[in-house]
Amino acid sequence: MHSAVTRFAVLVAVASAPVLAAVAATSASSAAASASQVPSSTASAPAASASSAADACSGGSKFDYFGVNESCAEFGNQNVPGVLNTDYTWPSPSSIDYFMEDGMNAFRVPFLLERLAPPATGMAGAFDQTYLGDLQETVQYITGKGGYAIIEPHNFMIYNNATISSVDDFSAFWKNFAALFADNTNVIFDLMNEPHDIDASVVFDLMQAGVNAVRAAGATEQLVLVEGTSWTGAWTWTTSGNSDVFGALTDPNDNVAIEMHQYLDSDGSGSHEVCVSPTIGSERLQAATEWLKANNLRGLLGEIGAGSNADCISAVSDAMCYLQQQNGTWLGALWWAAGPWWGDYYQSIEPPNGPALASIYTEALLPFV
Repeated sequence: MHSAVTRFAVLVAVASAPVLAAVAATSASSAAASASQVPSSTASAPAASASSAADACSGGSKFDYFGVNESCAEFGNQNVPGVLNTDYTWPSPSSIDYFMEDGMNAFRVPFLLERLAPPATGMAGAFDQTYLGDLQETVQYITGKGGYAIIEPHNFMIYNNATISSVDDFSAFWKNFAALFADNTNVIFDLMNEPHDIDASVVFDLMQAGVNAVRAAGATEQLVLVEGTSWTGAWTWTTSGNSDVFGALTDPNDNVAIEMHQYLDSDGSGSHEVCVSPTIGSERLQAATEWLKANNLRGLLGEIGAGSNADCISAVSDAMCYLQQQNGTWLGALWWAAGPWWGDYYQSIEPPNGPALASIYTEALLPFV
């Protein structure tokens, strides 16, 4: 979790005990560290209606992958291995059903690396069979219904309280792990959530090794997602060093994409319900989009979130429209977040009554399915 600003501070006064235990485990902002890029505008123009916003989005193509982060199995990372349904839990099948019935097809499933690969045996060692079995059950539920399960260690390139630096260990983990899903083409491998405070060249070497390991495991048809340093922020992609090295990314199967994250509040942390402006979504995605096109690479917006107000509804609609208008450069987008323990967190779209379900979800996401 970012030491300065997090989008989870709002939970402290209202969260249930399991959610409080989860705060340290969940994702920090992709760009909170880049204060120099924070816009000063906080305009509050009225939002267009969802239908008119979608209708106005001409010339766009539908996403290949559109859905939500099902965040819960990475909760409580201060307790390892932790206790199921006390420190962490797994996505609700009814939640997955709800979104699929609305046309959503992609579910990012974060997990905690230390629970899957216990520190006693190491990242390259044997997996915990109980935690692995629960993860496999979730993946099978999603993919068995025709959806895509995006599985990712939600560790920020940190394992057992130390920054991951061993290419050999990272490769061994991904070769062992990917082999378990090699026959399931609806699995997508997201190699690591939001590395930060690591040089971009080091992250690139680890990510390239991860791609190679997945392919060496026999997982030849699955999409692989790589993330950059600086919380893999879209708005800092060209200023964080990522753009200097990730253009060299290769995949023998030519099925790799860059995953970026973007929040729309003043510091990009996702911890404030107010969005900078109704057009901040497209503005913060523009430089990264141009870089992707220049390097003949594809992107996926793995996290986006905002408050349930007029500016934010417009800003999210603006972002979705912009992504769909880029002629396939962006493969899709995923909302942060759903999950059974989010309570009244303002970005939650967990059915049946997540605070953002009747607003952002209905008005700014569903029109773009």
